[in-house]
Amino acid sequence: MAMRMPEKMLALAVGALALAPAVHAKTIAVAAGPDAQKRLQEALIVAEPGDTVALGAGRFALTDGLSLDIKNVTVRGAGMEATVLDFSGQEGAGEGLLVSSSGVTLRDFAVENPHGDGVKSKDADDIVYYRVRVTWTGGPKETNGAYGIYPVESSNVLIDGCKVQGASDAGIYVGQSDHITVRNSISETNVAGIEIENSRDALVTGNFVTRNTGGILVFDLPNLLVMGGGNTLVENNLVVANDTPNFAPKGNIVGGVLRGTGVMVMANDGVLVRGNLMSDNPTAQVLVVSYPRAFDDKRYNPYPRHVVVGVNTYSRGGMDPQIEGKAQLLASFGGALPPVLWDGLGKPGGAVAAVKGTPALTLNLAAQGDGLDKAKPAQVSLPEPSTTVDPATVGAPAALEARIVS
Repeated sequence: MAMRMPEKMLALAVGALALAPAVHAKTIAVAAGPDAQKRLQEALIVAEPGDTVALGAGRFALTDGLSLDIKNVTVRGAGMEATVLDFSGQEGAGEGLLVSSSGVTLRDFAVENPHGDGVKSKDADDIVYYRVRVTWTGGPKETNGAYGIYPVESSNVLIDGCKVQGASDAGIYVGQSDHITVRNSISETNVAGIEIENSRDALVTGNFVTRNTGGILVFDLPNLLVMGGGNTLVENNLVVANDTPNFAPKGNIVGGVLRGTGVMVMANDGVLVRGNLMSDNPTAQVLVVSYPRAFDDKRYNPYPRHVVVGVNTYSRGGMDPQIEGKAQLLASFGGALPPVLWDGLGKPGGAVAAVKGTPALTLNLAAQGDGLDKAKPAQVSLPEPSTTVDPATVGAPAALEARIVS
């Protein structure tokens, strides 16, 4: 007859097994200097779950993209200004760093001048970006990489304390993902500062977005693997002076973002915009629109639904809107458009609602796909919201916080 292990001993054994990877975890130090490409990529290959790849201070001159496909690895530098992965001499057109494994923490380093995206993670759940900087040092250019920080097709994403400058699409982009937090980050001189696309349960909070074409974008697009974006909270951000001319490559969907847009919601379902300070965004502080192009995806709803504009602080916006007939409009509204601009498509209460007393303008477009040349602008009183986003349902899991304590 087999003897059962006492419950206390069984619990101790299980605990020991759970701690085993941490006991054997090691630190792999990689210094800047000659052969940095080879030494750093080798470290990312030989790392095992629980290991830390520690990047020393200095500039790592790299000639090709890097990749990591081992779970539960930390890549840690000496600081976003101290450790620089310099891709100015990159020979290919790919990402600076591609992560394709879950449980990864990326922190305290910079990526400069990658030919493609800065740092991309795909199918990488439970990922943390902490104090990561991505910069194209030549300023806004169409030839810059599309995305700075770019997690896609993932669950549980935390982006905290990061900084991106110069992306020709979006500085911080999260796509086709769920349970997301983007906070305490700076995004400037990109086409889009922060973009949440075809994603759910996102929290965008405490960020500073400035000098972009558009500050914070919440989009839902057709013909993607993951559809049905929504349940997003955009709160307590500084959305200031997003006035850079659009420099996206021709054909990109963000190429249609109007210079001077603060927060833009397109074809999404369930977005709450509240507690933000919006200032000096020359077209619109908040823009709510339908998808403007033709599409053949039967799963797709091109209209905004249940977008709620809560209490925000508005200052000096709408003074140079990038729409036809702006001179007459500005004259009608005393030199500045109302803070909320809606394309007029969808039912007012079903498409967009706002707290009582929020000034708004509708373009009165007649059909999805109509251009601004068909606009018939008029002031509109938006209904008060009957539903809104529950803050308890958005954001990355609290368990990810433990990785950024030290």
